[in-house]
Amino acid sequence: MGRRVRQEHLEAIWKTVREHPGARPAEIASRLGLPRSQVTRSLPAMDEHGLYLSEDERGGLWPFWRRKKR
Repeated sequence: MGRRVRQEHLEAIWKTVREHPGARPAEIASRLGLPRSQVTRSLPAMDEHGLYLSEDERGGLWPFWRRKKR
């Protein structure tokens, strides 16, 4: 069973990516005072909570909004 990810960490990561698009997980972790591994482990859970991110070829993270189906 995987570790539970705290909702407030997911929201903090999302907010930081929105404020600093293209930032890598290490930079996000540094800004939030979290271990880099915690940010990296949190990324798969972001989708499950409706917080979508896209990763570029350099590892930078970008906010991504999905359109709602009509």
